[in-house]
Amino acid sequence: MSAPRFKRVLLKISGEALMGEGEYGIETDMVNRIARDIKEVTDLGVEVCLVVGGGNIFRGVSGAAVGMDRSAADYMGMLATVINSLALQNALEKLGVSTRVQSAIPMSSVCEPYIRRKAVRHMEKGRVVIFAAGTGNPFFTTDTAAALRASEMGCDALLKGTKVDGVYTADPIKVPTAKKFDKLTYLEVLSNDLGVMDASAISLARENNIPVIVFSIKQPGAFAELMQGRGAYTIVAKEVQNG
Repeated sequence: MSAPRFKRVLLKISGEALMGEGEYGIETDMVNRIARDIKEVTDLGVEVCLVVGGGNIFRGVSGAAVGMDRSAADYMGMLATVINSLALQNALEKLGVSTRVQSAIPMSSVCEPYIRRKAVRHMEKGRVVIFAAGTGNPFFTTDTAAALRASEMGCDALLKGTKVDGVYTADPIKVPTAKKFDKLTYLEVLSNDLGVMDASAISLARENNIPVIVFSIKQPGAFAELMQGRGAYTIVAKEVQNG
């Protein structure tokens, strides 16, 4: 088994990933499988923190589109991420992985408030930290929250687990002829509007020189493979890297 390529990483998982094959909500089997993937990586000695989306329960932008106040809709979306975070925490702790949920919106009955130094200390002790409620502010996506927390935690990389194994010229599910990128620069993602993450998230990662790696969270074991330098993915970095 090869040594992990990163010491500390942030994994961003969309809320939709927790639906599995369902159309809404949380599929327990999928949450358990993702938890097993995370445990594989912590067993390699990698310090892991997570940001989970809430789109499987409520999406702020969609709520605003049907006439809701955008701020209210975004706060509802943030609360949905707390539900997902608690589900993941439960699955991880059933596997014996010590886990803490920290919420940007204080709710002391169910989780800790977000405190940067405390989160770092948790990871140094080998605990998985799940950051819930996005940034705690409306008008910011969980992608931006992931880039922000990765920067604050001093992560070596930001990983985005998606439905496909990288970044393509178009949606490969809808366009079978779409071509996959192996490597991209931040500027290429921004100038070509490739939709890896929103522009503010990519800009934040660029400013802090944190590589963004896109891979398929649907593929069992893909997270651990990636940590060992294998598998299929697209890496977004300052300069196109070799090897």
